[in-house]
Amino acid sequence: MRKSLLALFFILSAVPLLAATLAGVTLPDTVTVGDKTLVLNGMGLRKKLFISVYVGGLYLDKKSADPNAIIQADQPKRTVLHFVYSEVSRDQMADAFKEGFDGNTPDKVKTLKPQIDQWIAALEAMKKGEEMAVTYVPGTGTTLTLRGKDKLTIPGLPFAQAVFAVWLGPKPPSNDLKTGMLGRK
Repeated sequence: MRKSLLALFFILSAVPLLAATLAGVTLPDTVTVGDKTLVLNGMGLRKKLFISVYVGGLYLDKKSADPNAIIQADQPKRTVLHFVYSEVSRDQMADAFKEGFDGNTPDKVKTLKPQIDQWIAALEAMKKGEEMAVTYVPGTGTTLTLRGKDKLTIPGLPFAQAVFAVWLGPKPPSNDLKTGMLGRK
């Protein structure tokens, strides 16, 4: 019996990690953040007019379809944006985040202005196939990662709540993106 269990363990450990695919973009079902394993909550497609811009994936410690609970939670979380459009300029990125902060957290825009300005200044143009990750870790803060390299970390839960509200708040970039990231598709 013990040999059978050991053999089953080795067979299962050789199976590749599961993944999800949307619009030709595949994201893993889990990611590791610090010492925690986060699960893919859902994936959505960000379109502007009729143009597909990026596929967004949301990772949480446990699946949830409640955007307010996700935004408010002092738990590790990550959003991955995999760009599918040829190039999104730095100015387009900055405008999209400004619009997201203004539309979803207008009360925090004034109190978090220095952090928001720092975030906006760190943005760069993104090309097709490149990824941006936004990761919150309690006690550390929110890290902006571009093309696999950490660019900036802003401490505090209030900023994390504001940045995750960009995608999950009442005025997301698109309803399809929000719905997909919440796993409702």
